Amino acid sequence: MCGHYGSSGVAAALRRQRIGLSDNWLRHIQDVRAKHAPLVAKRGEETSGHNLLCELNVIEQVVNVCQTTIALDAWARGQELAVHGWVYGLENGLLRNLEVTVQGAEETGEAYARALGRLSG
Repeated sequence: MCGHYGSSGVAAALRRQRIGLSDNWLRHIQDVRAKHAPLVAKRGEETSGHNLLCELNVIEQVVNVCQTTIALDAWARGQELAVHGWVYGLENGLLRNLEVTVQGAEETGEAYARALGRLSG
């Protein structure tokens, strides 16, 4: 999974703004904001809060991908599959590894907890 800093969808979710039909596409970002409200609130709506919500969204989507039947069936067959979480900086072109990599269903919870711990610590 790869998100990007500067996302207008994340900005809209952070400010609880409606932007039209895209609101349906971006609904999951609202859910991520609500799920992590205390952590997001500490950072505010400026750059720090926006970047955090971008990162949280990627981490949550890694977990979502890992819970799909496609990933679970691949792992059950013994197929090699790794799901990574990265975020891309539009302003500088740098790719940041969020250090949430899952290579098997049993790793999902631990990888999620570690990634959240790094963001909240």
